[in-house]
Amino acid sequence: MAGRIRDEDIALVRERTSIAEVISDTVTLKSAGGGNLKGLCPFHDEKSPSFNVSPARNVFYCFGCGVGGDAIKFLMDAEHLTFIESVERLADRVGIQLRYVEGDQAAPRARPQQGQKQRLVAAHAAAVEFYQSQLSTAGARPAREFLARRGFDRAAAQRYGCGFAPDAWDLLTKHLRQQGFSHDELVTGGLSRPSRSGTLIDRFRRRLMWPIRDIAGDVIGFGARKLFDDDDGPKYLNTPETPIYKKSHVLYGIDQAKREIAKQGRVVVVEGYTDVMACHLAGVPTAVATCGTAFGTDHIAVLRRLLLDTDAVAGEVIFTFDGDAAGQKAALRAFEDDQRFVGRTFIAVSPDNMDPCDLRLAKGDLAIRDLVARREPLVDFALRHVINRYDLDTVDGRVEAMRRAAPLVAKIKDREKRPEYVRKLAGDLGMEIEPVQRAVLAAAHAPGEREAAAPPRGRARPATPAGDSPESMVEREALKLALQEPVLAGPMFDAVEAVEYRHPVHVAVRTAIAAAGGVATAAGGAVWIEAVRDACEDLAAQALVGELAVEPLRLDGEPDPRYVSSTLAQLQWGSVTARIRDLKSKIQRINPVNQKDEYFALFGELLSLEQHARALREQAAGGL
Repeated sequence: MAGRIRDEDIALVRERTSIAEVISDTVTLKSAGGGNLKGLCPFHDEKSPSFNVSPARNVFYCFGCGVGGDAIKFLMDAEHLTFIESVERLADRVGIQLRYVEGDQAAPRARPQQGQKQRLVAAHAAAVEFYQSQLSTAGARPAREFLARRGFDRAAAQRYGCGFAPDAWDLLTKHLRQQGFSHDELVTGGLSRPSRSGTLIDRFRRRLMWPIRDIAGDVIGFGARKLFDDDDGPKYLNTPETPIYKKSHVLYGIDQAKREIAKQGRVVVVEGYTDVMACHLAGVPTAVATCGTAFGTDHIAVLRRLLLDTDAVAGEVIFTFDGDAAGQKAALRAFEDDQRFVGRTFIAVSPDNMDPCDLRLAKGDLAIRDLVARREPLVDFALRHVINRYDLDTVDGRVEAMRRAAPLVAKIKDREKRPEYVRKLAGDLGMEIEPVQRAVLAAAHAPGEREAAAPPRGRARPATPAGDSPESMVEREALKLALQEPVLAGPMFDAVEAVEYRHPVHVAVRTAIAAAGGVATAAGGAVWIEAVRDACEDLAAQALVGELAVEPLRLDGEPDPRYVSSTLAQLQWGSVTARIRDLKSKIQRINPVNQKDEYFALFGELLSLEQHARALREQAAGGL
């Protein structure tokens, strides 16, 4: 792509940059022994230093919050720069003249123009500032009053970037044009639209505005709430589909909630912007909401990665719905989506049929936390909803209710729970267990039900010698990054040694990568792939290198250092949790009275590993 920095130059910047010097501009570093340095993490509040720097490997890692990477990644996180901007900053620092690829040519030139995504994100950032400045004007009084009535003060409005689209046709458009954004950029980004006369006007007018951010925190769109009775538009109006705003992928509040979702292994799905704000402010920081569309498969994919929702790990997904007919219908639709999660899925319905925002206004913050605490399994709610449709005082009613409810029990992913739900369903219906059991078994083996009950498999993948388990796929992804994107993977990949890989063929490929000189010094391309292939000691590993070199990465769009960091954290997390299970098993077999020293030594190691696992979970979420 035009404007891309040559891989060789990126590798040279990484080689010549002293990560300790770069980080020392921000963090006071002290010796930690073994040639390593330690300081207080700049990315989260802490009193004792857990931020480690390895000058020998040119990488950093915080055991407190899970952030890690090389000098390029540090600048991206610390100064909110793009990958290219970070490379350019470091190149200036060490005196390297960068070359940029223009088609098939590469030559020194000035800084490239930003790509479309960066330009659209910049335009939205400028729009946020404009809308926020308008919120304090006289014309925005209805917007301020709306927020106040919903229980949100000025600090809350600022935290969520709330603003106001003024009563003017083209005030924002003129403002952004003066800042250098083009007609096409404003239309493409959904900020402006052509009028009937052909002039460019603002898309949003006389509305309360919420900026919608992606998981990285960049503003990619807006949600706009109607304030005036003579506004004939819908109550909520969202940014249209654009190159950066895909409503089926967007979850409002995900940028603020992602760390707590990863840390707690739980997400609360609510219905609106004010519900997200109310939950966060009430002490439920894991709340997110969809933006103008139903909760769907793309949203599930985002949450599964945050929750590390795999066959080995189960998170919690809690849906909140109004208790009315529409809310119950949405809950039943969520049960169908539940089959795409491995984790446990719950529903929380307010006894007064109030949404979280109304509940907080009426009963305070504690009521929000109690609502989440009183959640019930979604399958229980679905079964009760089906059974309540029928008259259980009649034989026909009981039999029909059994026929309708049996497929729901058959869809429960955790097979060990099915017998318990068979007994529960029989009790609720007032029937013997045998006919209910037969109905569930018949539903489980009915055409189409086997597929529905199975977990998702994602995109089709070729058969490989390395299996298809969730852990194996994470290992494959890490190796693909090393082979296909060595300039991005760099020292981050090299810092995770072969011992963290489980499958023997993956271990062999990882060992071959080290034997070929490691990723940090590789420039990529066919020469690098062949060097790794030649270093493989068996035919299976050689075959896998060829396969991984061309297999697509498991993400939409281009990879970046955050994705590399996230993938490597998921890889390590699996081995760390396995060691935690082994330690817990050992501790249970030890007598703490007779083997006190060994017991406390193992217990201390367990606490350290559990802290490391929490940090890795958060790091895994950071690349999403």
